Amino acid sequence: MSDDFASLPYRPCVGVMLVNAHGRVFVGKRIDNGSVGKQEGDAWQMPQGGIDEGEDLHPAALRELHEETGIAPELVTIIAESREEHFYDLPPELLGKLWKGRYRGQRQRWLLLRFNGEDAQVNLAAHEHPEFLDWKWVEPDELPDLIVPFKKRVYRQVVEEFRELI
Repeated sequence: MSDDFASLPYRPCVGVMLVNAHGRVFVGKRIDNGSVGKQEGDAWQMPQGGIDEGEDLHPAALRELHEETGIAPELVTIIAESREEHFYDLPPELLGKLWKGRYRGQRQRWLLLRFNGEDAQVNLAAHEHPEFLDWKWVEPDELPDLIVPFKKRVYRQVVEEFRELI
């Protein structure tokens, strides 16, 4: 990482590990896969997004979940919050290109949520600018294999931290 980028802050972010009654985890297929360093068709991730200035973690998580999946807050139960923040740096080819070049990566606090609704209540087109074009439920241990390489370490840590609660 160049000195220019090393001095940039990390973007404050919340991540949501949404699990269903069968212990499977929601993942969405990103619409903009090419911009996150994976080949067309194979960039999946759990819902996540920036925390707005002055916004608390739990409302941010519920907002991001609703924006990205259409899942209403009353359809989920918050189970746990990660003990610490998880950090990742963008790979060199994305530095300066994402988030208007203001951040070197993300600092994420993760929440584990239980989905109490029905699959038909997922609506990827609920927001004006959809983030996902498809979604599925997967086993927790499959997550690191689906994610872009620079986020794999974070996904492994989140799976391990929440494993007993899933």
